[in-house]
Amino acid sequence: MAGVLEGVRVLDFGRYIAGPFCGMLLGDMGADVIRIEKLSGSEDRYLVPITGTGEGPMFLALNRNKRSLTLNPMKPEGREVVRSLVATADVVIANLPQPTLEAMGIDYESLKAIRPDIILATVTAYGRGGPYSDRVGFDGVAQALAGATAMGGHPGDPMKSFVPFADFGTATLAAFGVMSALLERTRTGRGQLVEAALTRTVMAFNIACLAEEAVTGIGRPSYGNRGYISGPSDLFRTRDGAVMVQVVGQPLFERWARLMGEDHWLDDPRFADDQARGDNGEVLSARMAEWCRDQTTAEVLAALDEARIPCGPVLEPAQVLEDPHVRAMDFLHDMAFPGLERPVPVTTTPVRLSGTPGTIRSRAATLGEHTDEILAELGHDPAAIARLRDGRVV
Repeated sequence: MAGVLEGVRVLDFGRYIAGPFCGMLLGDMGADVIRIEKLSGSEDRYLVPITGTGEGPMFLALNRNKRSLTLNPMKPEGREVVRSLVATADVVIANLPQPTLEAMGIDYESLKAIRPDIILATVTAYGRGGPYSDRVGFDGVAQALAGATAMGGHPGDPMKSFVPFADFGTATLAAFGVMSALLERTRTGRGQLVEAALTRTVMAFNIACLAEEAVTGIGRPSYGNRGYISGPSDLFRTRDGAVMVQVVGQPLFERWARLMGEDHWLDDPRFADDQARGDNGEVLSARMAEWCRDQTTAEVLAALDEARIPCGPVLEPAQVLEDPHVRAMDFLHDMAFPGLERPVPVTTTPVRLSGTPGTIRSRAATLGEHTDEILAELGHDPAAIARLRDGRVV
């Protein structure tokens, strides 16, 4: 089955998460994605190594469906290869600072001079045009600046999310932007610059809290795992683990109160609506904690599920891998890689299309695995490729 982006070529100059995950999403949908790395390999290739050649699990997961080209674009011959590649490409992805883009010849103005309808997707920490734009930053910095870290953890003890949602969210939005730009290009023939920023993403995700503060000046503290707009919504310890429970809306609260044997709370003004229950969430959480404490996780989940109350176990990573729903739903795909004794699980395409679903067609590439193949497509003969190798251009 042909992917929806079959025939689209993407040059992925991405690093770490925000660029590579964007390229992965486009690759899953059928695009020909060429991952371009320096000759020794990009730093993200070697984070938390698990293979014999040093690749880490994040790299393996985010770089499937891509071909690998090693290149030094700072050399004149390397810049020529970049120009040749851009002439064949539809999209360029780069989560690199503007001066680096210019030095490599992949800033938007340079790309347009080669191919006027090119689409450049950039990811930065702060976006262009503000006083912080020239600063460097990663996911955790963006979480902190956009107010998410202050609202995590407990009062006086802020905590960022362990999962780098700013990176993954920004990559997803960048892919959305690229798809939108490709659709516009089919209508007008024009390319454009797609700009995504980590801080912009976290601001979008945290907008309810920011908007409330702007209007009311309420100065909310952090709540740990407890929700502040409904209740009980919290993490609760069981005899052998923990569960997350979220009671939102009057029908759910009524079912929960009856399960707890607290029917009289249905007429208590402290719990009259979601916001009141959020404001008095400590009382509700204390009652739920008492109910959970002497039961097993399985017993708690069974009772809550029977009452149709949203809940789930707090799983360790090893438990996630063995969870029956995870296994039944094809959330993970076992991918082989040279030198690995067992396959590494990678996520399948995280959104399903009924007619043109994303697919995993190839494993992550070894460093420079497709360099000769790609250069040959650009018209280089074996002798020319050998000269580029001798000159440490590729």
